[in-house]
Amino acid sequence: MNTDSAAHRGAGREPHPFAGPRPTTGGPVRRTLLRTALTGAAALGTGLAAARPATAAAPTRSAPPRPGTPDEAWRELAAGNRRWCTYRERHPHETPAVRRTLTTAQHPFAVVLGCIDSRVPPELVFDQGLGDLMTVRTAGEVLDEAVLGSVAYGVLELGIPLVVVLGHQSCGAVRAAVEAEESGGHLPAHIQYLADQISPAIDHGEEGDARIDATVDANVRLVRSKLVAEPDLAARINTGRLGIVGARYELTDQRVHRLA
Repeated sequence: MNTDSAAHRGAGREPHPFAGPRPTTGGPVRRTLLRTALTGAAALGTGLAAARPATAAAPTRSAPPRPGTPDEAWRELAAGNRRWCTYRERHPHETPAVRRTLTTAQHPFAVVLGCIDSRVPPELVFDQGLGDLMTVRTAGEVLDEAVLGSVAYGVLELGIPLVVVLGHQSCGAVRAAVEAEESGGHLPAHIQYLADQISPAIDHGEEGDARIDATVDANVRLVRSKLVAEPDLAARINTGRLGIVGARYELTDQRVHRLA
């Protein structure tokens, strides 16, 4: 995980399009270090200016702001998915300049908690690039402490305004959980753990493939409800700084749609 530095902001010839200020944390020690760094940088700049002749300032290229609210972040993801499913992908933010900028700072605007399914890579289905998304992937979007900690890091440390729980059509982990419950069998190794976490979401009002399909949606809602109940995340939701949404990706048409 790469934390950014206040002294670095704006570094690089072409800043990442979503580069922006990160919420500050920390106390007196960090402020002292920051003042020292800024003072040293100012002195260095003065010395360099005195050592070389004055030249005209190079024009700077303005960049669109990083999505700073849950709604703005979702609109950016939705626009990217429209490009993806209509085969108009841009594959943004992969240039050498962007890569250089990202060596010392990151400003992702969304966390996507998705499935490990190889057909649903978030950066592709939302047509986003380097530094845009923080992704966490487990079979069936199953939560554990490591996943919760990863999501919390993105939200609390990097100030990310949106978390998306992304399920998908024909999820193999959901199917395994449903079929194991129906047969009464035990899945091998650690796969049973996944089924146990998904089983509370199994929709018993449906049968066959319809049950699996309905459980995909119910599982997304269950995972979202767990995240919303986390006190640190809930505090940000209540002040409008964070949104947590459930969504589903359709393999048949490559579209992502939000779940109510």
